[in-house]
Amino acid sequence: MHREAVTIRVIPMVLDSEQMKKIVAEAAVEEYVKDGMVVGLGTGSTAYYAIKKVGELVANGYDLKCVATSVRTEEIALSCGIEMVPLNDVKKIDVTIDGADEIDPQLQLIKGMGGALLREKIVAAATVKEIIIADESKIVEKLGTLSPLPVEVLQFGHVHTKFGLELQKCNAVLRMKDGAPFVTDGGNYIYDCRFDGIDNPFFLESRIDSMPGVVENGLFLNMAFEALICTSEGEVKHLSEGVKR
Repeated sequence: MHREAVTIRVIPMVLDSEQMKKIVAEAAVEEYVKDGMVVGLGTGSTAYYAIKKVGELVANGYDLKCVATSVRTEEIALSCGIEMVPLNDVKKIDVTIDGADEIDPQLQLIKGMGGALLREKIVAAATVKEIIIADESKIVEKLGTLSPLPVEVLQFGHVHTKFGLELQKCNAVLRMKDGAPFVTDGGNYIYDCRFDGIDNPFFLESRIDSMPGVVENGLFLNMAFEALICTSEGEVKHLSEGVKR
């Protein structure tokens, strides 16, 4: 009896964004968090999975002290049984695991869409190894092409601060939540500044930081030690090319 050959097609599994976030967050914690460390916990949807994984390590006997980058992160961490300490009570942070909104090939970042850029930058500056976790959609050739640049500003005179921001050739939009301006943990507003790509992020950072009324901006330059990136197939890649140690 003659049988026709049957061709079987194997379709690769493509993960959704939540699956990628979980995979890369857990991989970063497993690789970088060691017993006895002081650990910085980031803010946002990807960092959430890192916090949960750190909680598992603590439940399994790890002695960790952790510093939060936001009130929300501290709430999540405490619910996981993690010991939280103020930043002022530690000399340094061994490793911080946090997300990013954009990552370029030189490991320069835009952060702050989660609303915690000021505390995230302060914690990053106190950290020996700032580890960034993200899915592959966050990789860009040039900063400012996908994500706006968040800029945290004082409430006082914020409209005039906006005028100054827009002189940098961007469209600055006040971030809103539930019909009112979004207020950060520090009591400030955020303007999301949309650029048509940022050609010189170091120059732009200097210009923005010099403006009266600006508290901090979301350019995280020369701050990342390494980035772990999850592909849609579930592979975790390390990005550290172009970074001088």
